[in-house]
Amino acid sequence: MRCHSEIVVNEVNFVRKCIATDTSQYDLWGKLVCTNFKISFITDDPMPLQKFHYKNLLLGEHDVPLTCIEQIVTVNDAKRKQKVLGPNQKLKFNPTELIIYCKDFRIVRFRFDEAGPESAKKVCLAIAHYSQPTDLQLLFAFEYVGEIYHNPAKKVNGIDPGGGGSGISSASSQQTPLFETYSDWDREIKRTGASEWRVCSVNEGYMISTCLPEYFVVPSSLADQDLKLYSYSFIGRRMPLWSWNHPNGSALVRMANIKDVLQQRRIDQRICNAITRSHPLRSDVYKSDLDKCLPNIQEIQAAHNKLKQLCVNDPFDDTEEKWLSSLENTRWLEYIRAFLKHSAELVYMMECKHVSVVLQEEEGRDLSCLAASLIQVMLDPYFRTIVGFQSLIQKEWVMAGYQFLDRCNHLKRSDKESPLFLMFLDCVWQLLEQYPAAFEFSEVYLTILYDSARISLFGTFLFNCPHQRVKESTEFAISKNIQLGDEKGLRFPCVWDWSLQFTSRDRLLFHNPLYVGKSTPSVHNGAPRTFKRSKKNYSSTLRGVPPAIKNGIIGEQEFLPRRNSLILKLKPEFFHSAEGQSHSMEQYFRDWFAKPVDLHGVILPHLSGTQIKLWKLCYFRWVPEAQINHGGSITAFHRASLLADEVDMLNRSLRQYKSNSSLQGHCSELDQSRMYFRANGLNDTSGTPDFLSSSFPFSPVGNLCRRSILGTPLSKFLSGAKIWLSTETLANED
Repeated sequence: MRCHSEIVVNEVNFVRKCIATDTSQYDLWGKLVCTNFKISFITDDPMPLQKFHYKNLLLGEHDVPLTCIEQIVTVNDAKRKQKVLGPNQKLKFNPTELIIYCKDFRIVRFRFDEAGPESAKKVCLAIAHYSQPTDLQLLFAFEYVGEIYHNPAKKVNGIDPGGGGSGISSASSQQTPLFETYSDWDREIKRTGASEWRVCSVNEGYMISTCLPEYFVVPSSLADQDLKLYSYSFIGRRMPLWSWNHPNGSALVRMANIKDVLQQRRIDQRICNAITRSHPLRSDVYKSDLDKCLPNIQEIQAAHNKLKQLCVNDPFDDTEEKWLSSLENTRWLEYIRAFLKHSAELVYMMECKHVSVVLQEEEGRDLSCLAASLIQVMLDPYFRTIVGFQSLIQKEWVMAGYQFLDRCNHLKRSDKESPLFLMFLDCVWQLLEQYPAAFEFSEVYLTILYDSARISLFGTFLFNCPHQRVKESTEFAISKNIQLGDEKGLRFPCVWDWSLQFTSRDRLLFHNPLYVGKSTPSVHNGAPRTFKRSKKNYSSTLRGVPPAIKNGIIGEQEFLPRRNSLILKLKPEFFHSAEGQSHSMEQYFRDWFAKPVDLHGVILPHLSGTQIKLWKLCYFRWVPEAQINHGGSITAFHRASLLADEVDMLNRSLRQYKSNSSLQGHCSELDQSRMYFRANGLNDTSGTPDFLSSSFPFSPVGNLCRRSILGTPLSKFLSGAKIWLSTETLANED
């Protein structure tokens, strides 16, 4: 299983992959291979204790992409030496063991007891070198795309690079808008009914700002000449960016800080006046300073490191009895709650107060990506579909200049690393967990999307901004004598082409069987459709009222056990406004929670301590001890899939009966299914498949594990108590 431009750089035979720490009876023997794309372990031994594996067409079950590697530790038992390997480092001892810590919380371990010592050392050094490149153009995507341009007949799985297809199912022909063209933005304006806004091409060729897209949306009353003049005053020359329009005319806008102090008030007033004129009611503009009311990227990175320490590194004996407080001390869930809470409050401003909201941030390309995306997921059901969600990520993250290269630390040398994109997916998972019928996609889809950001084949999550892709790929093309013609840089494979990674059958796991109804598509019969809802449908919301709704969405005693909690300090500005507005906001949320859910309207988060959860599938899927055989949320997913499939079978049978189709056509349609788990027939009573576990569709077998947890407090966690077990780490000794 190797891409055509993938090159083996080193390998070693007679390697043992450790399956368990307390016994070697399950270990696998094979060859450890380092390529310019991944590390592979090739074995003829069947994987023990494993009944299912979700196959990735690019990666084998023992493969790890180089960009997913966090740390490489070599060990020599005889000399009692351990060393963390960096790029271009020397290794003074022959390793007997290699431990690889992955960014997705995996730990894989190999033994070299029977391997040649020099060969073992060389493969360890090769992995360290190729997993920590010194230059962006050394990432595998460049090698792959360069080969494609020189040999157009060579494609991964027969797919051209650069497409925007959803690739969700063979029947799906709807493409994911990439927002690289004028027309994509124009369609979004029409879809949301933003009649007083226009697509601006002033940045064509990145002439104004290198961290903005070539095309973006601005108020119609702002002339291009004014925008050019104002751009000099913004940090990074990042002019205000339109994100979305509410049916009532309120707009969501992102804006960087104005660095020119002397001109700040005048330019700010000019921009706000233009936004006001774009509102049909000429409503005021509400500005939210995200730098003041949300955790910064350093705090988020620190929380993620603590979460990883809790889940991966800390010894079990030290954490089993204080796991709840340790989880709280990471502050990860606290920050999840902060983003959800603040986004919900801004939803109130747009939905109830009918004002446009400006998200202000120093550079306007970190916290605003997350906040703008969450607001749109809560307000617009289109962004809760698969294609809509993908277009949202393209619009608010990829094209808006989120720094994936630095924040994901693909080159392993950035001090700007911060998992904001993971935090966004976690926030969306919280909403999916609370309102499963409102989302077309499943948590498996969200988890695989996170994993895909660590695969260096795709250009989607590889760059800091669109201009960087054009600049770096053009330089690469010149160095490799590639003729670009009229193209603006090389076209890299798009992550939304899911057929690159998974078969059509496996992609059915992306579908949520509980999803009800369809949102308004962006295009219908070739013509744009306007995003509209009736007032009645739009205002109805959630299920029953939580026990305490005070001073905002949820009473703070419900979810803030610590006095110094971040959210106690993060009172949004409008909480300190006039008493009348504060009362209006409280009343809005009371009414909102009291009404039944409208799956095609607004959804807002429950924020109590028990309702903001840790995303177990994402963070715990690689720990064998945490598996619950025939348990976890997948069991409900399985039963819901069977029921949905039975309903589909009945509908198809009814349609065939009414149309009096031929028997052949009847059988053909009945064979179709949108569910991964299919009913054997009507009233299917078959039990849970034997291969299902709480880690499904992932398999933790083959990752570093610890002793049995039977009779320990972890077994209580698996039954619902929040106690966790983690694995050991190695000290860094030269």
